[in-house]
Amino acid sequence: MEMKVFLILNIICSIAAAGPGVFLITDPVDHSECPTWDSRNNLLYFVNIHAGEIYRYHYENEEIEVIKLDGEIAPVIPSKRDPNLLIAGLNRSIVAVEWNQTSSSDTRILTTLSNQFPTSRVNDGKADNQGRLWIGTMGYENSSGLTPNQGVLYQVACKTLNSPLVEIAPLNISNGMAWNKANDKLYYIDTPTRQVVEYAYDEESGIISNRRVAFDMRNYSDRLGGNPDGMTIDEDDNLWVALFGGGAVIKVNPANGQLLQIVAIPAEDVTSVMWGGPNLDVLYVTTSRYSLSQEDRLKQPVAGAVFGVVGLYTKGLPMNAVDLLGSIDDQSCGTTRN
Repeated sequence: MEMKVFLILNIICSIAAAGPGVFLITDPVDHSECPTWDSRNNLLYFVNIHAGEIYRYHYENEEIEVIKLDGEIAPVIPSKRDPNLLIAGLNRSIVAVEWNQTSSSDTRILTTLSNQFPTSRVNDGKADNQGRLWIGTMGYENSSGLTPNQGVLYQVACKTLNSPLVEIAPLNISNGMAWNKANDKLYYIDTPTRQVVEYAYDEESGIISNRRVAFDMRNYSDRLGGNPDGMTIDEDDNLWVALFGGGAVIKVNPANGQLLQIVAIPAEDVTSVMWGGPNLDVLYVTTSRYSLSQEDRLKQPVAGAVFGVVGLYTKGLPMNAVDLLGSIDDQSCGTTRN
């Protein structure tokens, strides 16, 4: 409670000083990730990856609900045609999840990815404005490190569900997708490279080409720690990048590779970011305590929480929903029901 009061005071003082304010949205979980804003219902979804938990935060009354699945879960994205249906990554599978009124769920496996890498798992994903799902995997990771070159970025539509298209491979930890306002560029992060890359993007076909480095953290090693994780974009086409191990969110200009702003977050491992709120002017930030020692957890008591940042003088673009199913019982895509 003292920390929450401190953060509320921080936001008030920050606004008065014409700077960003950071405030607490949720209590900590082990590894909050993949924030997703549903504008239709003013809901913020996020996951607790290793616990298999999906959370939803109601903007209007600040109520938080949770459902639990069996496995590691990331990402979670609302369905375009059914507001109660979510498309998620569960272990190596893409699943449809129907959130019931009783905070229980029905789950249906649609397809399974990366059979050649059985110890890998899904890590991040987003939908493009055509409703296609872009979803990436990462290699097996434990206290000894990451198995390299076992990640893949896939593009999934209904017609390719049984054979998802491989877009980028090999990679290490698939993260941080964003499309620009004109919808002709895709930005992407493979975390250990410490780079944000840009691809020319064809909206109709979904084809990406002409890879170039848009931002390189190694050019700012004296100012930035950690590695880039989740990412979003604002209406001015500037990128906002979470720094895992860096205790911050950064704003960068992908056109010239310049670092524009650093927003400190009271947690070392910042995992992802997403614009939300009715005006899309709140930057929601997820964090983790999963890898922290007991000593570090005492020093970072709110690590693992979701934060909101305001006073950034910009806002985001509406998030796309996935268009794969009309309902969980729609048999046009996928076959397995649990």
